[in-house]
This record gives sequence, C-alpha cells and structure tokens, in this order.
Amino acid sequence: MSPTDQITTVIIIGATSGIGRKLAELYVQKGCKVGITGRRKELLVEIQKTNPDHIEIACFDVTGKENIPVLESLVQKLGKLDILIYSSGIGEPSKELDWQLDKLMVNTNVSGFTEIANWSFNYFVNQGHGKMAVISSIAANRGNSWAPAYSASKSFQSNYFEALAIKAYRMKKNIGITCIEPGFVDTKMAKGNKRFWIVPTEKAARQMINAIDKRKRKVYISRRWWFIAKLMKWMPFGIYKRFG
Repeated sequence: MSPTDQITTVIIIGATSGIGRKLAELYVQKGCKVGITGRRKELLVEIQKTNPDHIEIACFDVTGKENIPVLESLVQKLGKLDILIYSSGIGEPSKELDWQLDKLMVNTNVSGFTEIANWSFNYFVNQGHGKMAVISSIAANRGNSWAPAYSASKSFQSNYFEALAIKAYRMKKNIGITCIEPGFVDTKMAKGNKRFWIVPTEKAARQMINAIDKRKRKVYISRRWWFIAKLMKWMPFGIYKRFG
C-alpha cells in the first residue's frame, strides 16, 4: 500500500461556508485530502488557496443536472473516496407558504440530496467500504408551521439515511451511515428569535467528525438536543400545535 492510499479522502457537498467549511478545515488539519463543492466558485478557490496540496474543488449546484459527472471527476482528482458528507442545504421561513421557497428547499434538501446519497451508497457498495453522513436537523422530528417544507425535507433526509443503514446491514456491507441532527449552530442558517443552546461552529464540526469516525448511526449536536428530539417526538399534537 502506497502512502497516498493511506490518506483518508473526504468529499463535502456544500462547503463554501458554515458547518461545511469548518468540516473541511478540520479534516485538512487531520491530514486528509478534501474535495469541497459549492455554487460560489470564488469561495471554493479562496478555501483551496489555504492548502492547495490537500484541497480539490468542484463548483456545481445540487439542484442542477451535472451532480454525478462532477462528483465522479472530483473523485478522480482525489484518487479515491473514503467519506462523503452532504452538508448542502437551505432553510428559510415560509410563513405565508411561499411556493418558490418551498420548491427551492425540496430541490436542494430532497432531490439533490437523494441523487448524491444514492450515488454515494452504490459507490461504497462497489468499493466494499466507506462512510456517509448527512447534516439533517432537529426539525426532522416534527412538522413546523413556520417552515413546513424545511422540516419535511429534513425528515426525508433522516428517514432516507435510516433506510440506507438498514440496507447496508442487510447487504452485509462495511459502510458507515451517520445521520446528524443539529439544534442551533452559530451559522447564518440558524434563524429565529427564540434560539437557545447555540453551539459554536467549530465545536459542532468536531462532534460531527467524531460521530462519523465512530460510525454513529444518529447523533444530536450538541448531545443535549437528544432530549428536545424525544420531547418533540412524543409530545401530543394537542400540545405541540401551540409551539410548532
């Protein structure tokens, strides 16, 4: 085995800012080769310049039609793929039930996500090993009247990854499937005027990497959000409707 083969390679879908960018920085610090993607090429180039020997870039929009060809090209640049993280996402309030907002969230969080997750799982099946992770949300646990499409799309992601974990188990494949459900993380994505238990971005990213390393099936960021998830899930609708 060559030294290159021993280096872990990671692709992060949606790494131009926020959690995705911090994950990329931390993986590079660990000595990994990292492929980062996003819509804003200037930001991708800016990140690559910080460590050109360890970072490869691919500019594309997950709602477009070039997801898989671009991904395959990125894997070729990296030489192999060990971990894929889907960090791309959009979450906007839709108080008036704005169809254009809902459509964008579904295209990004459901259609784009599913295409890439499907490709990744099959790639790792053929390879015989690998790890996958998605950054879903605590919102996946119940519907939310302020952002119906967002909570529904995150529920889709969490359920899809649970299904992939079952599929990998039944196929007896060595594939780690990690679903990450953060609460509020200190990024631009964290919206709302009643935020609490806000987790610093670096702390959240480190906990995510640790969960992926340990092949955790589901993890809450931070861990205290496990309590909120259980409370949301089991709260009777008659009570929940006053808050959701």
